[in-house]
Amino acid sequence: MDKKIKRIGVLTSGGDSPGMNAAVRAVVRTAITFGIQCVGIRRGWQGLINSDFVTLDGAAVGHVLDRGGTILYTARSEEFMTDKGREKAMATCKMLGLDAIVAIGGDGTFRGALAFSRMGMPVVGIPATIDNDIGCTNYTIGFDTACNTAIECIDKLRDTMQSHERCSVVEVMGRNAGFLALYVGIAVGATAVLVPERELDFERDVVERIRNARLAGNTHFMVVVAEGAGSAVEIGKQIHEAIGIEPRVTVLGHIQRGGSPNARDRETATRMGYFAVKALKEGRSNLVITTRDGAIVETPIEEGLQMKKSLQMDRYEVLEAVGISVPRV
Repeated sequence: MDKKIKRIGVLTSGGDSPGMNAAVRAVVRTAITFGIQCVGIRRGWQGLINSDFVTLDGAAVGHVLDRGGTILYTARSEEFMTDKGREKAMATCKMLGLDAIVAIGGDGTFRGALAFSRMGMPVVGIPATIDNDIGCTNYTIGFDTACNTAIECIDKLRDTMQSHERCSVVEVMGRNAGFLALYVGIAVGATAVLVPERELDFERDVVERIRNARLAGNTHFMVVVAEGAGSAVEIGKQIHEAIGIEPRVTVLGHIQRGGSPNARDRETATRMGYFAVKALKEGRSNLVITTRDGAIVETPIEEGLQMKKSLQMDRYEVLEAVGISVPRV
């Protein structure tokens, strides 16, 4: 990229996650430090099509570091994935004089960024999703905060489940990935955790674990279900039919996406935002800012989208080893 960067656009796309605002703030303030103007594109890629934007300066992002959600709003855009839609978006870029785009989001956001880069627009992606399922990075902005939100909710549920000696089935987010469910399950000492990456054997994974917990003296049980592993309501019905206990079902839903980002997400988002603008200033683009072994590294978008992340099944071994005390027979 030979062209000097004078003005960049920044957008958030797809599902929101805690820390997106911290990333936007870092992009804007780093750009100002480097003498680059910054334009906020509202409502993701669709905002480029609709010419929905706001000029951002230091004051505009002065009190957003601790805010959840995204001040730029977010949306998914099927229109942007068409040639006609991207042509409209490119026309907006030309009208605004944008030299590059920083796109904050998940895989869908990066697929859009890759398509746009092939039209000649330099782009840099920042991974932000509570699912932590982007293959090219160890960590995505929002995961840790979402985990802590789920843990806080489940801890409160356990109090009442223990008081009434009941079984609780809690559904957490994770349509295609069980990172959130497994991490949270270990942290709350769940009796069982169901994830989409592991084929469900109901007798082995649920019934026997509840039965062993009861034989070990427990009178309340916690089952954590990733939404992609099955419906918590249906799992609850199956438990009732198999064992005779009547579980209470809680679907945490979108509460996991909200709330003030914690220290890890604020710090990671800030570093990623800085390195995104730094890469553009130094002439590098069409990449994703990722973490690897604690360090910030750059990964080409096309390569990053082809990478897969496997659930660390050794965590399942940990869960099974320490989750319940199996009685001697």
